[in-house]
Amino acid sequence: MGDTINIYCDESCHLEHDGQPAMVLGAVWCHADRVRDISSAIREAKVRHNLPAAFEMKWGKVSPGKLDFYQDIICLFFDERALRFRCVIAPKGSLQHDAFGQDHDTWYYKMYYYLLRRLLADRKDRYRVYLDIKDTNSAGKIRKLHDVLCNHMRDFDHEVLEWVQAVHSHEVQLIQLADLLAGSVAYAVRGLNSSQAKSALVELTTKRTHRQTITESSWLSESKFNVFRWAPREGS
Repeated sequence: MGDTINIYCDESCHLEHDGQPAMVLGAVWCHADRVRDISSAIREAKVRHNLPAAFEMKWGKVSPGKLDFYQDIICLFFDERALRFRCVIAPKGSLQHDAFGQDHDTWYYKMYYYLLRRLLADRKDRYRVYLDIKDTNSAGKIRKLHDVLCNHMRDFDHEVLEWVQAVHSHEVQLIQLADLLAGSVAYAVRGLNSSQAKSALVELTTKRTHRQTITESSWLSESKFNVFRWAPREGS
């Protein structure tokens, strides 16, 4: 029996008609036995910056007055060796769902498959996936995602991927971290600079990756901050 890996997921710009060019799905993952300590460190950072321990950090809440706090969180992620991040950038402009017999919601979960399958590589380990609750009708799609991922791994008894579960982000520090990192990538993809605070976080994140950009695919071997830029099939 190997280790237990927890994977925490959130997304940015996922709505079909939000006018955004791409959706970003992000996953923060680490060994389960490190979750409590890391979550405590995030709460302590909130209190240190005069925020309530229960404050829900989100990309949408980034502001000049909280910039120092969010920069500390970005540094916490890169300094904590146990933490890893992977995201999928999925362009939305050329999608033709009807041609593939699907709706946008089904495509959304297909992209989650591409996000997660690379993280479930070692069958010696056990995995638990937590998604931010999207809506009240997502339970069936989440069960389907669990089944498809298990079939991909030939884990027919669901012993390797123990569960895929929806949770409330305000209760889970590492889903909040996934939201922050995915939001940073999405902001960079959109080429925005209207917020100095958000631009500063994108700049810090890019600097800490030691890459020129966080909007292009990284090597598969890059595990700290892994980016996969998905492209639809020709004519799709």
